[in-house]
Amino acid sequence: MGMNLTHFDPDAPGQLNGHLFGLPVDPEDAEVVVIPVPWDVTVSYADGTADGPEAILKASPQLDLEDDYVPQAWNYTLALTEIQSYWRERSNDWRKKCRKYIKWLEKGREEEKADEMEALREEINEKCAFLHQWVYQEARGWLDKGKVVGVLGGEHSVPLGLLMALSERYGGEGFGILQIDAHFDLRDAYEGLTYSHASIMHNALQLSGVKRLVQVGIRDYASSEKERAESDTRISVFYDHELKRDEYEGIPWKQTCKRIIEALPPKVYVSYDIDGLNPVYCPHTGTPVPGGLEFRAVHYLLAELHASGRSIIGFDLCEVSPGGRTDWDANVGARVLYRLGILAASSARKA
Repeated sequence: MGMNLTHFDPDAPGQLNGHLFGLPVDPEDAEVVVIPVPWDVTVSYADGTADGPEAILKASPQLDLEDDYVPQAWNYTLALTEIQSYWRERSNDWRKKCRKYIKWLEKGREEEKADEMEALREEINEKCAFLHQWVYQEARGWLDKGKVVGVLGGEHSVPLGLLMALSERYGGEGFGILQIDAHFDLRDAYEGLTYSHASIMHNALQLSGVKRLVQVGIRDYASSEKERAESDTRISVFYDHELKRDEYEGIPWKQTCKRIIEALPPKVYVSYDIDGLNPVYCPHTGTPVPGGLEFRAVHYLLAELHASGRSIIGFDLCEVSPGGRTDWDANVGARVLYRLGILAASSARKA
């Protein structure tokens, strides 16, 4: 159990103390440690998700900390590790280079530039591998200290290092991934990039500890991904159009959530790509898609997952991009992160 917040006043104004949600907790004392990864090198549409961790941190003290499902939720101790300027700067540098490479692909792969672009692609793959190794080492260190670990992106490729560390830890029994997303992310080295944001679940399925993948909200995909998802017995897909059809035909969301959760094993990792939501909640995310899940519907699903007795062993929140004139995307992202954190902490206390 983490530090006791007996003297913390959750009704006081949010504290601008540099801590996540204004909670007076450092990572060493927290039950849940969140690793921010400000990286969006491989995004194939709009930039900006590298700014997500900083924007969510700034928005987080404005939340009221009582929760609909977890009494005294603020007493579950969450903390964000330092946002590393090194990775933010490297992301900016390599995003420019990756954009150049992607434009070359989109323009038909001009033959005279092929050698240059192929060399650039290999460099990008090396830099991404270096990042994932750093996340792996960070995650492993916190897991060894008994923490529940989450990752805050950044693009959706960034939790791979955490999944590697969890695969080592739970490789025998294994675990499942509950993925909230508009996209399958099952492409093998999309655009030639081994660690593309569109390849995170393909890469995750290469890990021995990942036994099941349950994908919810999927609505934008390639035919090859659909074939992969429907031929791999480890994968269960809940397409957005099918969820909407069930809703329109009167099937209760509670019943649908039960089917989703039954497809998962006792230990679950939650991967939450914000574009799984209706884009009214995340208009500036990198690849928004019409349709999607309602904010409260996913909150309910996560509460039912927790109530089922399954252990939430880790999580990520990715693709929050704080564009525009307001903090809306960051505000929604902070609320999603809070829900993931407190349910993971509560799950750990029950283990």
